[in-house]
Amino acid sequence: MPDQPISNEVALRIALAAKALPDISVRELIAALQTNFDEITEDSLSNLTVTQLKRSFGNIYDVDEGEWEGEDANNQEITALKEAVRILWGETEQCEHPLPIEPYRDGDMPNSIRIAVASNTAEQLDGHFGSCHRYLIYQLSADTIKLIDVRSALEADLSDNKNRFRVNLIKDCPVLYVVSIGGPAAAQVIQANIYPMKIETGGTIRDLLKDLQQAIATSPPPWLAKILGIDASNRVKNYSAAV
Repeated sequence: MPDQPISNEVALRIALAAKALPDISVRELIAALQTNFDEITEDSLSNLTVTQLKRSFGNIYDVDEGEWEGEDANNQEITALKEAVRILWGETEQCEHPLPIEPYRDGDMPNSIRIAVASNTAEQLDGHFGSCHRYLIYQLSADTIKLIDVRSALEADLSDNKNRFRVNLIKDCPVLYVVSIGGPAAAQVIQANIYPMKIETGGTIRDLLKDLQQAIATSPPPWLAKILGIDASNRVKNYSAAV
């Protein structure tokens, strides 16, 4: 991993590009990029060529002939490399539209909770806990939803314990939305006092969070009431008032 910090935008590009390259891990892609640049930034990535990336993985490209050399060189590999470079340049839809982070300070939203969302694309719930590119962090109350942070999960692939790294990344979020999560990972999430919400169909996260807002405003289930600090008697009163 480079010594200098990697921006969220660069981290997202690297994670997406690694997905586009068969059998190439995030760690291997970072190592390849480091052979070309002292610092991995948006500016440096904009100068990357397919030739450079190919050579960085130990293969040779004959610029004059326009043909790849080596037994492993084939059209499918070239296509994957070209797509990876486009992603690293920031030419994909996911990279072109940074998400609108809203200002937030602790205490700004009374009776609110913080939620982590496993995501790969825009404001979508479409990520597996152990492989999503990033976590979207929302602050949510009965009448307000704010996207307050986007946390790259890139470094998880470089960690000795990927699940622990990811849990630590969202440990301030008592609720986690995922499309899927494995048993051992779920156990670590629960041990960290994070409540996992698995929605296999995924979807637009703001639409999904509206259901949670409704629960907060009316009669939150026991697990949510506990997070909000509402005791059983108050839950009954709030429900009675709502109906």
